[in-house]
Amino acid sequence: MLFRLVYHRPGKRELGPGSPTQQKNGAVEEEKPLSKALQRIRDAVKPEDGSVRVKEIMIHPIKSCRGMSVQSARYTLLGLEHDREWSFVDIEKNSIITAREFPKIVLITPRVEEDPNDPHGGSIVVVFPPDAPEGCKEFRIPLHPSKEELAKWQTMDGLIMFSDRLDGYIGHALPLPTKYDDSTPSTASAISSLYFNKPVHLVYKGPRPPLAEATLPILDTTSLFPDGHPLLMMSRESLGEMEEEVRGRVGTQGIGEHWREGKVEMRRFRPNVVVEGAGPFAEDAWEEVSFGKKEGPTVQFVMPCVRCLLPNVSPESGERDSAVPFKVLMKFRTGLVPNNKLGPYAGHYGVFKENGVINVGDVVYVKKLVKRQFLMDLEN
Repeated sequence: MLFRLVYHRPGKRELGPGSPTQQKNGAVEEEKPLSKALQRIRDAVKPEDGSVRVKEIMIHPIKSCRGMSVQSARYTLLGLEHDREWSFVDIEKNSIITAREFPKIVLITPRVEEDPNDPHGGSIVVVFPPDAPEGCKEFRIPLHPSKEELAKWQTMDGLIMFSDRLDGYIGHALPLPTKYDDSTPSTASAISSLYFNKPVHLVYKGPRPPLAEATLPILDTTSLFPDGHPLLMMSRESLGEMEEEVRGRVGTQGIGEHWREGKVEMRRFRPNVVVEGAGPFAEDAWEEVSFGKKEGPTVQFVMPCVRCLLPNVSPESGERDSAVPFKVLMKFRTGLVPNNKLGPYAGHYGVFKENGVINVGDVVYVKKLVKRQFLMDLEN
């Protein structure tokens, strides 16, 4: 479902550093000091061409499972190729399973193996961790099941992911069955159910594209199985500042001593594109960019990514930390979306406006910064 939110408020005054507010009871009130996050957006300037580059590209073939780094990725309006096209589904609840409910899902490793001679374009090898329950052997699923194959697969509808209701095909492991009927078992589902200790299906996204969540500004966008939008971008410098904040708060809010030296891994945040060169959280102020060529396809950034407890889950152990990074982000990364000023934000959601390719090493050209009206709504 697409929520249409409009943040235009006619007649709002222009604000400047230290400017007074409207008069109240005959007195002039001084502006409240801006948060560091908002001040950065307000002071932002476009980085020089060539100063910001793509440092890593990550895809997540199965939602909430371990991601993989790639050197290049094609993209369409739906997102990066092979990204979140599959997900696990709790059969009894008819809901998408994520690391929020089952943290150990992050230890499942999907590995893409492309094969141009294969009718499905190749396969995804699904590997379970060494301490998985007995019987959790690796299996392969089609990378992109052919239309002929999908026509044989059973479908599921009304799959619950937040307020959305999605559809999908119940996937089958390779080699695929030669005949199908309603009782044809799925080896992929049977093995996966052992790991989750409950009945699950591994589902390929169905033909009905979901509308992405509400955007700023208004856009009709589509996606597969991501939480929000087809693209999530974050900078290395943003992660570095988060680590500094974590270390400076050790001993408070339940932040353990091990975080004095511990690394906050980028994989916790599950971005698609990691950039470097613009400074901490510079991406907050970007509205339009292109990758590789200044005149290349435009990518529009629509809203910061509000963070839940999922990044607290270690991608190495599958254990959830009681504080990091959520409680730390709550201290210095709130107030970035007008209708959810209390949420903690890290990373920026974007949508692709046409097809293209992105490569590690590409220059990131910032074409447009966020609009002034958006900043005014944040400041009030």
